[in-house]
Amino acid sequence: MEILSQSILNNEPTIRLSIFLGLFVILAFSEWIKPRRPLVTNKGARWFTNWAIVILDSLVVRLLFPAAAVGVAFYAEENVYGLFNMAALPQPPHWFSILFCFFFMDFAIWFSHLASHKVPILWKVHRMHHSDRDLDVTTAIRFHPIEIVLSMLYKIVLVFLLGAPAISILLFEIALNGGALFNHSNWKLPLKLDRILRLFIVTPDMHRVHHSCEHNETDSNYGFNFPWWDRLFKTYIDQPRLGHDEMQIGLNEWQDEKPTQLNWSLLLPFKK
Repeated sequence: MEILSQSILNNEPTIRLSIFLGLFVILAFSEWIKPRRPLVTNKGARWFTNWAIVILDSLVVRLLFPAAAVGVAFYAEENVYGLFNMAALPQPPHWFSILFCFFFMDFAIWFSHLASHKVPILWKVHRMHHSDRDLDVTTAIRFHPIEIVLSMLYKIVLVFLLGAPAISILLFEIALNGGALFNHSNWKLPLKLDRILRLFIVTPDMHRVHHSCEHNETDSNYGFNFPWWDRLFKTYIDQPRLGHDEMQIGLNEWQDEKPTQLNWSLLLPFKK
């Protein structure tokens, strides 16, 4: 088991990157074949900017956090740190620890997403993600490097305090990235299928409401993986007021081509 765990840690970047790229290609092809909405901005400029941002994010994370959250989980396990590694406490079955930490981390990300809209200084950073006037699979990777660093610090602290099993964190990170790609995609799912899926996972139609220009709709549907937290805390909105075809995406202040520009996007948190 120890050899297997070390192998997972050593290959964690490769595992995550392979799954990410595979899902990206599948979803990009799906939304090209069957788009939910026509795009309103230049796709080439948007894709260049959004991909440049995620490449920059990845470089910053690997520079500042070489082991990332999975590595911290391994370190906590090996050094007996965190709630689930305390010998003085009754230890639950390993499968329970994995499931509990997976669901706990999903709620924690939901809560941090809520905070990024409610806390003004966090919103100044997060609004770069919302400035995208189109919603497609590349919007899922459009997060400011500052937000990525803060998010990684947040996850590392939680993983360390929990003593979460490394495998649960690896599975969660894969699900978080895959879920974000899926629910940001412009793939038109059959409405009946969407109704069923959104009982268990966040669908593109559900998350698109969150990217509406209307404030009360932006202030809803914060989930990335599971839809239950929004239903539980009354932040769920079923459909946009104007419908998915007529709703306006992005921020009211910048309904122009500026959000497709890399320099403008990176400087947005520092604008008044």
